[in-house]
Amino acid sequence: MGYLEDILVPIAVACVLPIMIVWLIVRAKMNETNQRTHIVLAAIEKNPDMDLEELMTKISPKKKLLKEKLLSKLLWGSIITFLGSALIVFCIVQGIIGGMPTAALQQFSLVGAVLLGIGIAFLINYHVGRKMLAKEMEAEQAKLLEQA
Repeated sequence: MGYLEDILVPIAVACVLPIMIVWLIVRAKMNETNQRTHIVLAAIEKNPDMDLEELMTKISPKKKLLKEKLLSKLLWGSIITFLGSALIVFCIVQGIIGGMPTAALQQFSLVGAVLLGIGIAFLINYHVGRKMLAKEMEAEQAKLLEQA
């Protein structure tokens, strides 16, 4: 029975969990779209002469600015890098103390290394994006100042 768990748990984590997450995200977006559609249809039924473009801009989700997207990458990169580093330090300390089995330490250190790599990738993406998109962010900021 233990052998079956050793096979099913990684399959569930590697296959089923990502599929469920994607399904939930797609379902939530479809629900948002359906709600906006119902609002527009109800508005058309009540007042057929209304300006639909104005209504759509009011109920559509606001787009994030380039600066907000980059700051989001910085935030997630910092969080994931910290988690990966903390997990690796935890494994080193547990290896010195000897409180955990070696196999568990290897698995935790592998997860920590993956998290650290992902976090560093986010941070690199932030720094490169900030340099490459500097002109676009300035133009976006100027456009916002014109609208205000």
